[in-house]
Amino acid sequence: MCYPSRVRATKSGQVLVLVGLAGCLSGVACKPKGTVDPSIADIATDGSGERAGAWAVHEALEQRIGQGVDSEADRQAALDKVRAAPDDQTAAYAYARASVAGRVAEGRGLKALKILEEMRTWARRSIERDPQFQEMAATRMLGTLLVLAGQHLDGGDSEEGLELLESVVEAHPDNPVNHLRVAEAYVALGDPEPGFEHLCVALAGRAQLGGEEQRLLEGLVAEVGGAEALACEAAGEGP
Repeated sequence: MCYPSRVRATKSGQVLVLVGLAGCLSGVACKPKGTVDPSIADIATDGSGERAGAWAVHEALEQRIGQGVDSEADRQAALDKVRAAPDDQTAAYAYARASVAGRVAEGRGLKALKILEEMRTWARRSIERDPQFQEMAATRMLGTLLVLAGQHLDGGDSEEGLELLESVVEAHPDNPVNHLRVAEAYVALGDPEPGFEHLCVALAGRAQLGGEEQRLLEGLVAEVGGAEALACEAAGEGP
């Protein structure tokens, strides 16, 4: 799943705001670096074959990102492909569009605002089509986006984003990713203490987190002053 990167550029993670705010502010367009891997390039967008459509593109890109081998060209090619894929009116299609757009936006700074708007649009469509898709993944995505990039989006509301994230935790409290995103939101909003309990839950469930999420968790723990500041009750919950 995806997210634009944090404004302060202190950590990575999905739907996270604009890690490269200064990266592409000149008048020169940024050309994607690297080459497109066959795992993405060979996916059909016309619905033919076993590996076809927006969701297949999303999964292929996330696999490469998870392995740490993706390139800018992979991300841009994936976005081009999901845009070209026919909309089958499912939540999965809309989520894939939002997620891949967010992945492209991660490294583009303010020049990615249109892509972030695209991400918000398709996250909302995914919610409209099936709010429970993948345990409210689109709601979590939209909430994170609004918290971290809301100030840059037309009508963006960080408090609405926090409310969305808290609704996901309430509905699915056993998923540590949900707690991680709520904690990230509180830190981003400059009020980290209400997120300490959520960080403790995420630390206790870190084995369920992917590598990217674990790095985000470690960055957040360090940012609030370390495991000692959190004073988690269960033993062995430090990074």
